[in-house]
Amino acid sequence: MGCSGCRVRFNLGKAVLPKVSVFFTMLLVFTYLFYCLAGVCDSVPRTLYSHQSPDGDYDDKTRGLDNPRSQALLRSHLAEELVSRWNGTDSAESALGDAEQRGAVEAPGQQLPSPRQIYDGTTEDGGNGIPVSNTFGTKKIPQAIIIGVKKGGTRALLEFLRIHPDVRAVGAEPHFFDRFYDKGLEWYRSLMPRTLDGQITMEKTPSYFVTKEAPARVRNMNSDTKLIVVVRDPVTRAISDYTQTLSKNPGLPSFQSLALRNATTGLIDTTWSAVRIGLYARHLENWLQHFPLSRLLFVSGERLVSDPAGEMGRVQDFLGLKRVVSDKHFYFNQTKGFPCLKKPEGSSRPRCLGKSKGRPHPQIPSEVLQRLRDFYRPFNHRFYQMSGQDFGWE
Repeated sequence: MGCSGCRVRFNLGKAVLPKVSVFFTMLLVFTYLFYCLAGVCDSVPRTLYSHQSPDGDYDDKTRGLDNPRSQALLRSHLAEELVSRWNGTDSAESALGDAEQRGAVEAPGQQLPSPRQIYDGTTEDGGNGIPVSNTFGTKKIPQAIIIGVKKGGTRALLEFLRIHPDVRAVGAEPHFFDRFYDKGLEWYRSLMPRTLDGQITMEKTPSYFVTKEAPARVRNMNSDTKLIVVVRDPVTRAISDYTQTLSKNPGLPSFQSLALRNATTGLIDTTWSAVRIGLYARHLENWLQHFPLSRLLFVSGERLVSDPAGEMGRVQDFLGLKRVVSDKHFYFNQTKGFPCLKKPEGSSRPRCLGKSKGRPHPQIPSEVLQRLRDFYRPFNHRFYQMSGQDFGWE
């Protein structure tokens, strides 16, 4: 009888032990998931850049990107990689690739974003930007915006600025202040790349300059926002605008039929957007109702072609950046008709803007061009007075 009782207890033990084991296993799993969802797992410091003190000990103050000192070390190290690779023949893209290969940033036991991911200016939804899961740096609303103008040279300016290690820019045009304002400021912020301390966030959307509601909306976001306007001879700009549209719609009427309201009288049709955008003085009046002139920088599209380093110097000064982008980064491409970034070491070709840039313009009758110049002249002179710059468009 006693042995029979032992067998019963033994069998009960065999039945209970697996259940207890499963119970504790599930308890551990749920506890782990709870803490991870609460964000505790992400709070563990990550060693990004091990700095050894003179006595041989590692300084814990340099660990984790949340610490300003470690951010400064990372930025400084990657900036040196960027700049040092520009030996008159290199580009930022190759510098970033080289920094990745040489292990500029070390993180034992974890997968870190590459320097290219940290400094690439595209959005963070895949592509070439930082992965969505990345937690390094923070997303901020732009401190500076290239607000215009279309076909003035805004893409060239953005690409030149993206050489700078302290600039993070959205590659695509967000169109927040003209098309998607109803989505809200947090949606806009979510589009921005992550930045480290000392870096500035930028975006460009050329249509902001001619959008009536945009100035008040930008001011409501941040009245200290720095605004950059790239302007170009309005006649040349209109032809370039037409050329771009023609490439997408070969059946477009002739330039002169769109530009002139009446061929006999020669009246200019200001309802055509290609003409209306060039009325810079009118658009600037709208912006000056909401921002002081000191918050705007006017970049010459012509000088951005003839002297890119000079114009980039002015832009970097305006943004409060060290003059990193200089004449050693550029060469003039005779075929395309504008500057390209010098080719990186080990690369077969330089970095130029896409095929859509530098298209040959159609021939426009000289009398039409003269009518346009006469039409724009008073607006141009008014714009010179308002901006304090004479761009010499005659």
